Amino acid sequence: MRHANVLIQPVVGLTKPGDIDHFTRVRVYQAIMPKYPNGMAQLSLLPLAMRMGGPREALWHAIIRKNFGATHFIIGRDHAGPGTNSQGQDFYGPYEAQDLVLKYKDELDIEVVPFQMLTYLPDTDEYMPINEVPKETKTLNISGTELRRRLKTGAPIPEWFSYPEVVRILREANPPRDKQGFTVFLTGLHASGKEAIARALQVALNQEGGRSVSLLLGETIRHELSSELGYTKRERNINVARIGFVAAELTRAGAACIAAPIAPYDEARQLVRQQVDKTGGFYLVHVATPLEACIKNDRAGVYQRAINGEIKGFTGIDDVYEAPENPDLSADITKTSISQIVHEIILLLERDGYIGDR
Repeated sequence: MRHANVLIQPVVGLTKPGDIDHFTRVRVYQAIMPKYPNGMAQLSLLPLAMRMGGPREALWHAIIRKNFGATHFIIGRDHAGPGTNSQGQDFYGPYEAQDLVLKYKDELDIEVVPFQMLTYLPDTDEYMPINEVPKETKTLNISGTELRRRLKTGAPIPEWFSYPEVVRILREANPPRDKQGFTVFLTGLHASGKEAIARALQVALNQEGGRSVSLLLGETIRHELSSELGYTKRERNINVARIGFVAAELTRAGAACIAAPIAPYDEARQLVRQQVDKTGGFYLVHVATPLEACIKNDRAGVYQRAINGEIKGFTGIDDVYEAPENPDLSADITKTSISQIVHEIILLLERDGYIGDR
């Protein structure tokens, strides 16, 4: 039995989307350090961006650790792997990284410590390498995807999975749905009723409480953030992108954001969804009030000016509005009252656990 000291050296830098950020990972490492015998383990941070290069990156990491004075290097399953490809297949084999570093271990002058995936045995309350588990033995495991789901929804994480200190840190960094932010993005023609819905929804969410509520109306954003922009397709998309950026930041901070621009182009709306989805919930509501009703509701007479040719490039008259193909909710104020539409949006938020009793 050799006496060993452990150098815990997490990479702290850019990693792939969806990974736990390095600030959280470092707090986790700090929490488990007292679990080691006094003086046995040392925490050292490595400022390095992950390349997701799999076996070749493992080889590079081995050289780096050798330069830090390590004599042995632990390589786990799918080290620095990017996950699955577009067909859902693993990009690298689970142990290709181990095999490549083992091939060059003499040249590297570092011993490789292969590390098999561990699984939990509830009957004996212990972990065991998966390749050593006897047949027909009951095992339990929680994948990374399942862990992220439980963190996101607030579902319980069993005691056997990790230390309580670790679970607490992970939950702080990944609050449950009722603590997360979300964006309700209303899109539709001018005078379709989306701004009235947005204002009524703001009142409903303020009455619900629990988080701040921000309202991003189309004209307000045009005046405050996009006053230099015109109404070409490119400029409209820039305006919607700015709304998406603000919405994503509000969502990241745990707020409720209600955005109500015309946003006529599907590509720009999808980019907003992708941006906000990274930080919280996103709901696309198509206010599908017919053009004839919008013209009738237009007290300022802007549609008539566009029809008369006084305004060029007006959405619904001489510029296209691309209706969403798969909105989370579609509503028409000529058929459904604003209060009922707001109620349907609230039901969507309650269904997904953002508001109400869970």
